[in-house]
Amino acid sequence: MTERFAILSGSTFEERIGYARAVVDGDRVHVSGTTGYDYATMTISDDVVEQAEQCLRNIEAALTEAGCSLADVVRVRYMLPDREDFEPCWPTLRRHFGEVRPAATMLVCGLADPRMRIEIEVDARRPGSPPLTDR
Repeated sequence: MTERFAILSGSTFEERIGYARAVVDGDRVHVSGTTGYDYATMTISDDVVEQAEQCLRNIEAALTEAGCSLADVVRVRYMLPDREDFEPCWPTLRRHFGEVRPAATMLVCGLADPRMRIEIEVDARRPGSPPLTDR
């Protein structure tokens, strides 16, 4: 039977809406769209780059709890209300994913709160999983 469990971050939205920050399903980890909200201070920066950094800290915390890290990310989706905000985030994203090279998509769309300038969603593969193919 496949191991499956939820990881909660403490966001009030998890309870209100009915979702988890992440779900571990066997060797896969699916991290929900994550914004730059700092749950320790209950604040969000006005700066999109600072929000991207916080998104990644929030994601990394969920991945750590799942037994993996940003190095295990295989898929990333970036969602931004303003496409002009994406390029300023590139150095931050390259620092975290430049060696990892996950498959990636960027979408321009509305987010739940007008203060939110970026949302990031990732899928990862837990270490120790058997290889998908021999190359």
